Amino acid sequence: MQKTKRTSAASKSQAAPTKEQNDSMLQELFLDELRDIYWAEKHLVKALPKMQKAATSEELATAFEDHLAVTQEQVARLEQVFELLGEKPRGKKCEAMEGLVKEAQSVIEDTEAGTSTRDVGLIIGAQKIEHYEIASYGGLAQVAKTLGMEEIGNLLGETLEEEKETDQLLTTLAENNINESATQEVEE
Repeated sequence: MQKTKRTSAASKSQAAPTKEQNDSMLQELFLDELRDIYWAEKHLVKALPKMQKAATSEELATAFEDHLAVTQEQVARLEQVFELLGEKPRGKKCEAMEGLVKEAQSVIEDTEAGTSTRDVGLIIGAQKIEHYEIASYGGLAQVAKTLGMEEIGNLLGETLEEEKETDQLLTTLAENNINESATQEVEE
C-alpha cells in the first residue's frame, strides 16, 4: 500500500485540538457521564427495596434500607450538580447499571428464600454495583477538578466516599457471619 502525502488542510484537521476544543470535548464527555450515573442512581433507587425484601439477614436488609436513603440523597446531589452546570437533570440509560441490577435480580431468582446463600449472592451483586459507582464517581470527581469545577468535584467526591463506605459495610457483613453461615447450608 502506497503512502500518500497529506495536504496542509488535512494536516490541520489532524492537528491536536486547541485547549478550548479539549475543554469543550471534555465538558461534553463529563456531562454525558453525569447523565449516565444519574440514570444509574435512579434505577438503583427502584432496585434496592427488592434487594432489601429478598435479604435474609436483618443486618443486610437494614444496610439496603439505609443505602436507599443515601442513594436518594445522591440523586439530589447530582441534581445540584446539574443545576451548578446550568443543565436540566436528565438521565441517559446506563447499560452497565441495568445489567448489574439484572444480575442481582437473577441471584434472587436462583437462590432459595430465607438462606444465607442468597445473602452472599446479594452482597456480591451489591458490591459489583458499588464498585461501578466508585469507578464512576472517582473519574467524575477528577474530571470536574481538572475542568476547574472545584465545588462540583467536592460534591462528587462526597458521593464517592459514601460508596466506599457502603462497599466496606458489605464486606464487613460478609466477613462477620453471612459467608460462614452459608457454608452450613446444604441442598435438600
